[in-house]
Parts: sequence; structure tokens; C-alpha cells
Amino acid sequence: MTQPVASPDRRQVVTPTRVVAGVCLIAPFVAMLWVSSYARVEPKLIGIPFFYWYQMAWVLISTVLTMLAYKLVQREQRARKGGVAE
Repeated sequence: MTQPVASPDRRQVVTPTRVVAGVCLIAPFVAMLWVSSYARVEPKLIGIPFFYWYQMAWVLISTVLTMLAYKLVQREQRARKGGVAE
């Protein structure tokens, strides 16, 4: 049984845009898994310990980074298909 040969335009290629998108998607995981960097009470923000407001800030940051990664990949795909990039 032979493996199907992928056509040149369907081949997955690592591009700088995809690397940036990948870093955008991995950053929140690294920030949340490195617990010792935020496992403290000080500095407080309007009375909320650092431990909590740091995690809540990453909810917003993750949203922005995910949206950025999506837009980068979407723009790259349109450019590869010959469409007009934003």
C-alpha cells in the first residue's frame, strides 16, 4: 500500500507567521503553568491579591493573543491562495 503524495499547495509549511501564531497560543499556558512566578499575595490591586488578579489578567491577554494568532493565520492563508491580504 503506497502513501498518497500531497500536492505542493496542500503541504504544511513552517513559516514565521505560523511560528508567531504558535508562540501567541503557547504563552498563556507557560504563564499559568509557572505557578511560582505568581504564587504570592503582594502587590495587591484594589485589594485583590496578586495571585488572583494575575490569573484574571491572563484571561484577557489570552483572548487578545488567540485573536491575533487567528488573524495572522487567516491572513497568511488568504495570501497563499492569491487573495488580497488585509
